[in-house]
Amino acid sequence: MLSRWIFSRSGESVFGNVVVLAFLAVQACDGVLTYIGMSTFGPHMEGNPIVSSLMVAFGVGPGLTGAKVVAGMFGILLHVSGVHRLMALLTALYLVLAVVPWTALLMLG
Repeated sequence: MLSRWIFSRSGESVFGNVVVLAFLAVQACDGVLTYIGMSTFGPHMEGNPIVSSLMVAFGVGPGLTGAKVVAGMFGILLHVSGVHRLMALLTALYLVLAVVPWTALLMLG
């Protein structure tokens, strides 16, 4: 039942437009906070092995930018597909699991 609610498609709506903008804003915040965190604490602080590998291979700025651009493109693809509830869930997860911890670490560190 929950999966049907999350993956159901909805047409163009204010909710969908707000969700895609929130998703992109959270991705941007995560990118900025991650960059500051990498500059402050070093590259070992990145928890995502894919993003960490990209940063080692291409440098912190280019690797992180590439990862965030790809995430944004997938978010736009979900938006165009009309899967807004899933996007809302992903946005909330990124906020709770990435933005809030980075913010706390940077404020306390």
